[in-house]
Amino acid sequence: MDLKKTLKKQYPYKTELHAHTTPASPCSQITPEEMVEIYRKNCYDAVVITNHFALDLFKGAPKKEAIDKYLSDYEITYEEGKRNGIKVYLGAEVRFAENSNDYLIYGADRAVLETVYDYLDKGLEAFRKEVKLSKSVFIQAHPSRDRMTKVSPLLLDGMEVFNMHPGHASRNAITGKIVRDNPHLISTAGSDFHHPGLGHEAISALRTSELPEDSFGIASILKSRDYLLEIAGNSIILP
Repeated sequence: MDLKKTLKKQYPYKTELHAHTTPASPCSQITPEEMVEIYRKNCYDAVVITNHFALDLFKGAPKKEAIDKYLSDYEITYEEGKRNGIKVYLGAEVRFAENSNDYLIYGADRAVLETVYDYLDKGLEAFRKEVKLSKSVFIQAHPSRDRMTKVSPLLLDGMEVFNMHPGHASRNAITGKIVRDNPHLISTAGSDFHHPGLGHEAISALRTSELPEDSFGIASILKSRDYLLEIAGNSIILP
């Protein structure tokens, strides 16, 4: 217990890495205002808004209109966070048109989203071979769920080893073994928070020794591996 307390003291800042708001993510039932209030009540310092980013959600809208719509939830959440002492970072959960895989991007701004948008219909391999986002990290979300297609770990910066959504069989142990066997992969944890009443709000956290200014700071910390993962406010995991 003393070691756990020491680690929490050394890494005092808590950030949610995987959360969705409505209407940008149609599957979410959490408004931007509710998101901030929930994480404030749970003593978090920050939350990354990782709404779904996929062509079928944009329904044929031009790129600028699609990205404006995508960013609107983040911007509302960001302003609400400023009023309530919660940092809000921009992320994305990207789905290419080729299959049902999802990928989390940390280190995002409008320019990054515009680049990603241009590859949504081209697929993972083209994106990873042709686009170099040196200040971002590219993490496969819940890679061991049903309907996920296996991809080469060499196309990834990391994997979401602990996906805590209670409505899916994420088979976190299987993902953990993949990361164990591929040491270059970064490990992350996310509540994958969408819905009230399921008990998965604020169930996991990235714990850090400092609170970065923006999404690119989150990416930098993940690359450094100088962080802890926390599950249910109790279990501490070294990356």
